[in-house]
Amino acid sequence: MPFCRSEILGMAFLFFVAASSIASPAQSVGSTVEAQVVVNHVHGKPSHLNNEDVVVWLTPIGSEVMPLQAHVRRYQMVQKDKQFHPHVLAVAVGAPVEFPNNDPWFHNVFSMYKGEKFDLGLYEAGATRTVHFVRPGVSFIFCNIHPEMSAYILVLETPYFAVSNTRGQIRIANVPAGRYRIEVWFERAESAEMAKLSREVTVSDPTTSLGKIEVQESPLAIPPHTDKHGHSYQADRTPY
Repeated sequence: MPFCRSEILGMAFLFFVAASSIASPAQSVGSTVEAQVVVNHVHGKPSHLNNEDVVVWLTPIGSEVMPLQAHVRRYQMVQKDKQFHPHVLAVAVGAPVEFPNNDPWFHNVFSMYKGEKFDLGLYEAGATRTVHFVRPGVSFIFCNIHPEMSAYILVLETPYFAVSNTRGQIRIANVPAGRYRIEVWFERAESAEMAKLSREVTVSDPTTSLGKIEVQESPLAIPPHTDKHGHSYQADRTPY
């Protein structure tokens, strides 16, 4: 049945409104928050001379944190070449983290010191085990067989965070406009030094720059860790 001119114009208007409502979520995406991390190194080890593995996060001020269920995703910390990859991982509270064993021998991932406490036991090459991180804080991750294996998982009560890359770049996407407290964590920095970096920021523009974040490395060495029984490692027990 042919439509009259007024009906055609009416349908065009409804189509425009519908298209606008579909496009609006993309238009309402929040700010991208950027920063440049610079680590002032004191130890001089080649593996410690870049600006990676610094965690920066934003906690909303004056309003509730957005429901984390909408932001939770699965993460991985892979065991490969007797190392954890990545060395530092940040996740939101409640996130599941998979621990795939991509080495040709057994591993025993555990965390008994701070944060989420667990022991995954021995498991073979090609296997994966999962932990849900429901306790906020820093979890120290080790292998009960290989003393050289260590990593950190930061469990945060905010979905707005990032870990710096080797160039020290930080990029946190989709941050709604508002006031936030910025906080910083680095494995080789003193708590007092990191507390000095905390400050209030306002996010309003499509891109918000936090400028340079300068992190001072501690002159103190990280002490050796024990195995899951509290004993010193005797030796690398491969070929498990």
